[in-house]
Amino acid sequence: MSVLISGPPAAIRGSKVDVAKLRQRAGKVLAAIGEAGSELSVALVDDSGIRELNARWRGRNEATDVLSFSQIEGDFADHRGTLLGDVVISVETAAKQAASRHRALDDEVTRLLIHGVLHLVGHDHESDSEARRMKAEERRLWRALPG
Repeated sequence: MSVLISGPPAAIRGSKVDVAKLRQRAGKVLAAIGEAGSELSVALVDDSGIRELNARWRGRNEATDVLSFSQIEGDFADHRGTLLGDVVISVETAAKQAASRHRALDDEVTRLLIHGVLHLVGHDHESDSEARRMKAEERRLWRALPG
């Protein structure tokens, strides 16, 4: 298993994301979903960076908290090797959400990581039943992590 983490950008380096802890948690999440042999790319960006990606790939010119780019499906899926995909997290948005929810930033970033990884492997929340299944899996994965 390989977890590659890039960022955060210089403008938000003071955000105090514990990258080593995030890498360890990402590894545990991959193992818990049966993807221990997969590679995962995680990019920690600012709101401007995620807004640009959201506009380009989803047609929404706004910042969001997390985006996922799966390599499991699509034109080049059979050439992906062990790469599961990319999860992009806005540390700026995560920090705002963490403050409003009275959570530590590392916990909020991990919550977004879990959500993003589940999207990579096919979970969605377009319907109520899908949302319930995805939320249940998020809770299961959260409980699988060490304190």
